[in-house]
Amino acid sequence: MCKLASKTILATVLALTTRGAMATSPSFADFDRRAIAGEHLSVIFFGASLTWGANATDPLLTSYRADVAQRLESQYPTARFTFWDAAIGGTGSQLGAFRFDRDVLRHRPDLVFVDFSANDGIYDATPETLASYEALVRRCIDEAHAPVVQMIFPFGWDVKGADLDKMKRRTAHLEIAKAYKTVTGDAVALAIQRVRTGETTIEKIWPNDYVHPGNVGYDLFADAAWMAFQDGVKRRIICASPEKMLYAPTYLHTARARISTLGKLPSGWKVGSPNLTSAFFDMLMSRWLDDEVIAANREEETGADGKKTLQPREASRLAVKFRGSMILLFGEGTPKSGKYRAYIDGKPAIYMPFGAKEPMREFDAANIAAKANGNAHHYQVLAEGLDPTIDHSLEIEPRFNSDIEQELRLESICVAGGDAKVFPIDPK
Repeated sequence: MCKLASKTILATVLALTTRGAMATSPSFADFDRRAIAGEHLSVIFFGASLTWGANATDPLLTSYRADVAQRLESQYPTARFTFWDAAIGGTGSQLGAFRFDRDVLRHRPDLVFVDFSANDGIYDATPETLASYEALVRRCIDEAHAPVVQMIFPFGWDVKGADLDKMKRRTAHLEIAKAYKTVTGDAVALAIQRVRTGETTIEKIWPNDYVHPGNVGYDLFADAAWMAFQDGVKRRIICASPEKMLYAPTYLHTARARISTLGKLPSGWKVGSPNLTSAFFDMLMSRWLDDEVIAANREEETGADGKKTLQPREASRLAVKFRGSMILLFGEGTPKSGKYRAYIDGKPAIYMPFGAKEPMREFDAANIAAKANGNAHHYQVLAEGLDPTIDHSLEIEPRFNSDIEQELRLESICVAGGDAKVFPIDPK
């Protein structure tokens, strides 16, 4: 079995050991009592760019999470709050399932606001992503013992269409909230209501683009969150997980294996660090990755004259075995990132990009970075629906353009379902 991120696991174990000795129920009333008493409380905002506050004039002050934080401090002036931003733009709940230990649980949350409804796709209700989302809610309650506010955010076209019946994921997330006795900050319904009554307009909420609102929109999102939180306190809601999950338990069993811990890397690969600059702060990967393994088609060499030059080199396939029903890769994309292929049990992994007519066999690690014109995250689901009872093989093959300098930066191989294991690198 592979070694995982040892520091993260140790911190999580220590946090949970301490928490277990003084665990409180995931109750909004208990949070309220402790806040009034002036205790130290950890509040997590877990999600994507709408949680971070993209297009807010100052995400540290005018995002929805900043607005909610200010309201909590005003409501409980003696409480000692620590607010944690756990939002990576352009990501969904599947990656969230593998970020939970590092970016949520280790902070010992006392209250968690969970996003992802928009990025998972408000108009569809795929069982796989509903399973990953439900697992996040369940783990907040069962492992963190924290009450949960499920946030349902809209894009501009959702409010313009104003057809709640077509928003299958919203319906599904409301059903999860009912089953787990959480509260819901339904910013979709609130935005539709306020536009219909003339209190605001779609243009005021989304003045720049229909994806990310401006300050007015984030204030509306905060209203939805705050009303949900207050409702939880008023009704003294205690979150509780049902005995059986509504969807598959796949994402309750996960392994995020840092590739640097899996053994000797193949030729053309080395261990490095994430870049310290990025196109967007929520995609600054030094915040989210502990290290990276880097494959490249150039290597710096020092000649006899002392001058440094880049010389061509090849990067071999990286091969491991794993056990689980789904697998994804998590790392960093840069403008220099190249393409790669992944082989599961010897067969090419394929995917269907948005708007494509045919499935693709090559994954482009620079996809987001190229559009953003800067460093960003890269994560890619490689396969779902695998047999979790048998060992599978994964091979990652860089497919670099030899005419230009290119690289591939990966931190972890993430597996869910069954035993969820990643085994050491195959030295072949």
